[in-house]
Amino acid sequence: MDEYKELRSSISGLKQIEVTVPKPPLKILLAAPRGFCAGVDRAIQIVEQALTKFGAPVYVRHEIVHNRYVVESLKAKGAVFVKELDEIPETTQPVIFSAHGVAKAVPEAAKMRNMFVVDATCPLVSKVHMEAARHHDQGREIILVGHRGHPEVVGTLGQLPAGAIHLVESVEDARTFTPRDASRLAYVTQTTLSIDDTAEIVAALKERFPGIGGPVKEDICYATTNRQNAVKEIAPQIDGLLVIGGPKSSNSLRLVEVAARAGCKFSFLVERAENIPWSQLEGATTIGITAGASAPEVIVEEVIEALRNRYDVTIEVVTTLEERVTFNVPREVRVARTPAEQH
Repeated sequence: MDEYKELRSSISGLKQIEVTVPKPPLKILLAAPRGFCAGVDRAIQIVEQALTKFGAPVYVRHEIVHNRYVVESLKAKGAVFVKELDEIPETTQPVIFSAHGVAKAVPEAAKMRNMFVVDATCPLVSKVHMEAARHHDQGREIILVGHRGHPEVVGTLGQLPAGAIHLVESVEDARTFTPRDASRLAYVTQTTLSIDDTAEIVAALKERFPGIGGPVKEDICYATTNRQNAVKEIAPQIDGLLVIGGPKSSNSLRLVEVAARAGCKFSFLVERAENIPWSQLEGATTIGITAGASAPEVIVEEVIEALRNRYDVTIEVVTTLEERVTFNVPREVRVARTPAEQH
């Protein structure tokens, strides 16, 4: 009987022993630059400073940038997002246009209602609008390389009269496009496209129309270019890539494509940590992480923390270049900095 008690005591003691299973190692190559670009940062600042200066509500036509976390954060501060201007009641509060730009008809409609408009269009998108207008003034028919339905494309198409700009989405479109006069032709592009895909489309256009006019400086923005190049830099060293970004974000989706084209075994868009495709990471020893131009760094940190919970994580930051681009917030919403902030 004593032996039985002793055995039960031994078993009870064993139950209290915690078995620690070592986490599998995982190396993360963290691409830099990543995340917010100057245009996105400016757009968010415009909404935040308008709320500080004028109080809630501040109305925003369409998502200020394509990121749900950012939009929900601004909603919590008093921003009201609408699809169209007719959803906004009579008001003297600011009405902000998104970073993607709008067709000319939108500010004209706002002017008819005496709205206090603040334009958060990215200056690099505005550059494309000005190029299109310049080509049109010179009597050229214009091709816009871009993705149908994207807000930036809708805005650029709406800068000129119907029929002045023709959308080309692929090499096949470029090979079948028939201009009114091949000697008077020019092209512009969406700012958030794949560098490689766009180069192929432009090459097809130039092959057919050697005299076609183009931008003085490439329309694909610096941030899109830099983030794609950063992915290409780490691609040969990783099993796969996680791209932090929203499903509507063109530049984020292009990063997924760039990784796949560069030979990664997997590349996925991850909106939040809850979207990590855990089953796809099985067997991976090194992965890359980047973030689209509208994705905040706080979500990158959230994803890394989720990975730490399952893996023994080591991080190496791979920097291809330093970005120092900034854009000023419009004077009408600018909040004066305190003396402490100025130093």
